[in-house]
Amino acid sequence: MDMKKVISIKVLLILALAVVSTSCKKSSSSKNSSRATGWEINSRDGGFQYNTDFKEQETAPGLVFVEGGTFTKGRVQDDVMHDWNNSPNQQHVQSFYMDESEVTNLMYVEYLDYMKKLYPPDDDLYKEIYKGILPDTLVWRNRLGFNEVMTDNYLRHPAYAEYPVVGVSWIQAVEYANWRTDRVNELNLQRNGYRDINVSEMDPENYFNTSRYQVDPSAYDTGDTDGRRNRNVKVDEDGNETGVYASMETGVIGPKYRLPTETEWEYAALGLSELRSYNLYRGRKKYPWDGQYTRSDKRKIKGDQLANFKQGKGDYGGIAGWSDDGADITNAVKSYEPNDYGLYDMAGNVAEWVADVYRPIIDDEFNDFNYYRGNVYTKNAINEDGTVKVVTSDDIVYDTLSNGKVIARNLPGEIAEIPIDENETYLRTNFDKSNAVNFRDGDKRSSRYFESFNDDETVDGSDSDTRKMYNSPKHSISRDSLGNIVREYDKRNNRTSLINDEVRVYKGGSWKDREYWLDPAQRRYFPQDMATDYIGFRCAMSRVGSKSKTKNKSKN
Repeated sequence: MDMKKVISIKVLLILALAVVSTSCKKSSSSKNSSRATGWEINSRDGGFQYNTDFKEQETAPGLVFVEGGTFTKGRVQDDVMHDWNNSPNQQHVQSFYMDESEVTNLMYVEYLDYMKKLYPPDDDLYKEIYKGILPDTLVWRNRLGFNEVMTDNYLRHPAYAEYPVVGVSWIQAVEYANWRTDRVNELNLQRNGYRDINVSEMDPENYFNTSRYQVDPSAYDTGDTDGRRNRNVKVDEDGNETGVYASMETGVIGPKYRLPTETEWEYAALGLSELRSYNLYRGRKKYPWDGQYTRSDKRKIKGDQLANFKQGKGDYGGIAGWSDDGADITNAVKSYEPNDYGLYDMAGNVAEWVADVYRPIIDDEFNDFNYYRGNVYTKNAINEDGTVKVVTSDDIVYDTLSNGKVIARNLPGEIAEIPIDENETYLRTNFDKSNAVNFRDGDKRSSRYFESFNDDETVDGSDSDTRKMYNSPKHSISRDSLGNIVREYDKRNNRTSLINDEVRVYKGGSWKDREYWLDPAQRRYFPQDMATDYIGFRCAMSRVGSKSKTKNKSKN
């Protein structure tokens, strides 16, 4: 072969290898260069910062993953209560996370201890904050029963540490979830090198709040404390501050803890992850476990009860020592087998608060995806200088509930929230006002026969808005100039319902309920500002990113 041809071929091979090598380098580093502009991402010269190594959402403390899907929400058993409030309807749920058990006394007492240190109740400025989050331990009292041992011991005694907390209202459960969000995210920031936490120097005016950190993280840079800088920026391997805060793009800050929606709770309770038979898919599953009975058919534990519930009149657990359910009141969480999602006590022990405002109808004609009634849309309040308005001790708003208790509606350090206005709703087709609780629920606004609705009167006799189909009593409670509670009862006999915008759904049977209520489809309601000895709660968290963990791992 001609020497010139040989040299030419070698040159071509070298060029080809160089091109391949270059393309490989580009491919391997493509995640750090923009496919839109070609500019470098995460450059050291202060360019656009983004977590290009993010794989998937980490499971937050206490939670288990629930892969979403479709299911039949609603009635399985005969409606012996004649509520007609859970007609079967097909719904689809996005993937989410849920607490593996109810929130326990120990978990709630940790919250009380933290808030007591942050807002000392002996300080007149903060005393109502702590009092407002205390569970009502008097829920155990019965005029014809001796229950003082629970009244005095159930919340705080170590013997009940792993028992589900009760005496907590829906409002208190929501506040607990908000606090838990801030504590978990603050710890995430520290573990990822973004923040130093000095627990001994808790400042009630500068309490860490996730939403505020995302808007203005530099607000928490408070200089040196005992020679240690309270920093909120990323530190590199050499211990040098990079000037980069943990924005949403870093993936370090997780979604909020919250109460599960009714649809999420029912879907999770059914535990359909491993079951795909026609009857189960079509809504024929009666309990969180397999089968049609409350006793186990497994050989080792055959005959044992699978949940803690009232088995009959005067029978809260069974005959002592003979295959009873192991409890007379509540029982320690995880005392019974979990369902297929790994969730404990989705039937029995305590019923549980969910996020939804109660209505006897589920409007699946309008929406069959992530169904939820209770949306109230807000936005950050803005100061005149364009900065966000942060709540101070002087801005705390206290609310007197229907039972006379006083609670704080906001806390120092939080961003003040206001309802959305026309700037957000103008020409939108998906929502048109801040409060969507009453949307299509049978009141004047949503009825085609609104002309037939009659005017009603308020407690003081003055004219009010046209009455709604859910015509509940309108009691009034206030405080006079001396701080005394003034109550005005609505005693009129033309009230037709106890349903209003302040009643919330609770799901699942409890230690105090008969077997009928163990069906996850059953639904009841209770005032959001009141508590009982049989309603507890667990938290949930939305899933961001892929629907399935397994499929996401296979792609990586």
